[in-house]
Amino acid sequence: MQQALEYRKTEVNTSDNVRIISLLYDGGINFIKIARKRLEEGDIAGKGLFIGKATGVVAELSSSLNMEAGGEVAGNLRRLYDYILDRLLYANLKNDLRAFEEAGKVLDILRSAWKEMENGKACATGTVNNAGMELRV
Repeated sequence: MQQALEYRKTEVNTSDNVRIISLLYDGGINFIKIARKRLEEGDIAGKGLFIGKATGVVAELSSSLNMEAGGEVAGNLRRLYDYILDRLLYANLKNDLRAFEEAGKVLDILRSAWKEMENGKACATGTVNNAGMELRV
């Protein structure tokens, strides 16, 4: 287990920005799934913990947007991240499984698009910068 954690840590530390954003999407989706499972199991504290983690990931994605460089794309992403955060807050307050599903679905769609970019299927390398995503270390 510890070796797996060290590998993941090394992967994050040595990855380029596109890969790191992809890992954030993966983590956010995973945290939403775990939070939903905790709710279904009646573990309200666990649900809250993992919603907090998912919220942190989405907030990081939102804060990585460069609104000036990203223009309309960055603005649209910001609105989508705000929507996801709203659904997560609602899911937490109302224990609403549908809100979990909505937040996870939007994040999954964004992840799929980002993975296409990561794999070079969607566009040329320079488009990542035009999307307005940058990591601030």
